[in-house]
Amino acid sequence: MYDPQKAHYLVVTGIIVRDGKFLITKRAPTEKAFPNQWTVPGGKLELDDYQKRPKDTSSHWYNIFEGLLKREIMEEVGLEVRNIKYLTSLSYIRSDNIPTIIVSLFADYSEGEISLCPALTEYAWVTLEEAKNYDLIEGIYEELEMLDRLLKGESAGIWKKDSDS
Repeated sequence: MYDPQKAHYLVVTGIIVRDGKFLITKRAPTEKAFPNQWTVPGGKLELDDYQKRPKDTSSHWYNIFEGLLKREIMEEVGLEVRNIKYLTSLSYIRSDNIPTIIVSLFADYSEGEISLCPALTEYAWVTLEEAKNYDLIEGIYEELEMLDRLLKGESAGIWKKDSDS
C-alpha cells in the first residue's frame, strides 16, 4: 500500500572532473528551486530509467543511479562520463513538501561538447579555489572539497559545513 510518509523523490547529482577541474552550472532564473544559483548536473529518478530495459536478474535492475546520472548529464550539459563513483548523500524537503533524497556522485569527463539545456544558463570548469567565487547552492562547495581530497589520494571524510565558505 502506498504510504505518503515513506514516499520520496530520488535524485542523483554528479560532479564531473576534467583536467583537475570541476564542472558547475548556473540554474535559470525560472527554476523553482535555487534559481540563479550554481550547482552540478543531476535530476530525478523516473520509472523509465529502469522499467524500459531488461532486468539484470530475474527480479532486479542494477546500476540505476549510474544510468540516471549518465542520462541527466547528457540531457543537461551534453557530455558523456565514465568511472562513476559515490561521494555522499543528503535529504531536504522541497517547497511543495515532497521529501527528496539526493545521492551525490562524481565521474570523469569522457567526451562531448557542452550544450546547456534550457534550465541552465551558464557553465564553468573551476578549481576548488575558483569555486569560491560562485554563488553555489549551499553544501556544493563542501562536496567539491570532499572530492578534491579524494583526488589528492586522501580520505574524503564525511560532509561537514566549512566555516570559511
